[in-house]
Amino acid sequence: MPLYECLHTLEVTIMPQDPQIQSSSKSSSRGPSCRNVYCQKGGASLPNVERLLLSCSKSKSTGYTSRKLIGFKRDSDYKQCMEELSKYGIRPVRSIQKSRVICCHLDSRRTEQLKSLAQHPNISYVEPDFKIHAHGFVPSNVSGKRKTARKQPAPYTRKRVQTKSVHVKGRRTSVSSDSSTSTTPWNLSQIGASKVWSTTRGKGAGIAIIDTGIAKHSDLRITGGVNTMGGSSYYDDNGHGTHVAGIAAGTGSSKRPGVAPRASLYAIKALDANGAGYVSDIIKGIDWCIKKGIPIINMSLGLEGETSSALKEAVQRARKNGILIVASAGNNGTVGGRIDQPARYTDALAVAASTRGGKIANYSSRGYGIDVTAPGSYIKSTWPGGGYQVLSGTSMASPHVAGGAALLKSLHPSITPYGIAQRLRNTSKKLSSYAKRTQGYGLIQLDDAAAVADNGASAAARVRSAGRRRRTK
Repeated sequence: MPLYECLHTLEVTIMPQDPQIQSSSKSSSRGPSCRNVYCQKGGASLPNVERLLLSCSKSKSTGYTSRKLIGFKRDSDYKQCMEELSKYGIRPVRSIQKSRVICCHLDSRRTEQLKSLAQHPNISYVEPDFKIHAHGFVPSNVSGKRKTARKQPAPYTRKRVQTKSVHVKGRRTSVSSDSSTSTTPWNLSQIGASKVWSTTRGKGAGIAIIDTGIAKHSDLRITGGVNTMGGSSYYDDNGHGTHVAGIAAGTGSSKRPGVAPRASLYAIKALDANGAGYVSDIIKGIDWCIKKGIPIINMSLGLEGETSSALKEAVQRARKNGILIVASAGNNGTVGGRIDQPARYTDALAVAASTRGGKIANYSSRGYGIDVTAPGSYIKSTWPGGGYQVLSGTSMASPHVAGGAALLKSLHPSITPYGIAQRLRNTSKKLSSYAKRTQGYGLIQLDDAAAVADNGASAAARVRSAGRRRRTK
């Protein structure tokens, strides 16, 4: 039977004239959701959830379809739906078995079927496959063509940053110039990274950069990677991911060291040349990291106003598998009053951005859920083509923390994600005149975090951690 006839028959079977479904509908205000309702098709019986999905799925995108994520509560239902879609010639855009998620083009005109599908007891959610964006400012003059991923304020770039003193509550620290002749970049000195290097440089700890990919560079050593967007290469065609990678784990063999120069670096290309990608691509990247057992994931990206159950479940799953996810808070400043996802999740470590002068950057998003702060303005790091670029954004702040987490993981291989987060929060230094919803616990101090005894933080620090605020979900 042709596909269009099959789908028409499927549609007819869920219309009100079907006495069996009418009876089921009367027993539940949620619509035809009983698992005992079946549709006979070529001698085979299809459970209701499969025929609902079949009745509104399309094999390709059209003007009346929308890209949706369908999350299943049980593996058996996920597998059955995959089999039925294949049987009728419908190939999902994405299928993520570990998450029990199928991404399909759904016909937006089939409102009743879509409503019944979303309300089905075997379905966790039906939501858009949102576009997610990088949190860094990418120059528009790279190769004379490349533009910013989104319309953002002009990138914070300049050739040289002068030396200044940074006032942190209880401490005044002199930081180095950002010039190429500097032994230790100012941003690394400000967080005490170089003071840990005599003990460890991150060897044995892995950092996954879920981003635009990572380009070949003399200051970067890529251990492995994957492209979750359907391509075969994880190399960077934007610049953002390469810049982030250099901050976290630049080797310094040529010019610029990162926070953890000897950490293993993994490139997960989930964002395109414009710095954007789908939530489903991010989830596939997270699942790849879980499979590989990479202990730290950096996500310098986010959803501004949208809420994704699929992404939240993936982050929760990573945390349960012993992975620390470090995420940038967002670049909306005081607008909106909340930070982006995934930074907003309780299972992620949210990072705000500070300036060379010890201030919270004006672009850094404010809101409940921020954990710590790290340098984010005028950060010089690796760039495609073998060069270096100065950029700003909470994208640049996040890998400072991811690199710091790698140093702690190298020092204490058995430390948990909670243990890393607790050390970073409890040893941070408050920036003067800023509320907690702006800076979290303050500017990270990696030398202090590394000095905490193996048996944990002090009693005072534990009390401080116990009073941590509840996050906005």
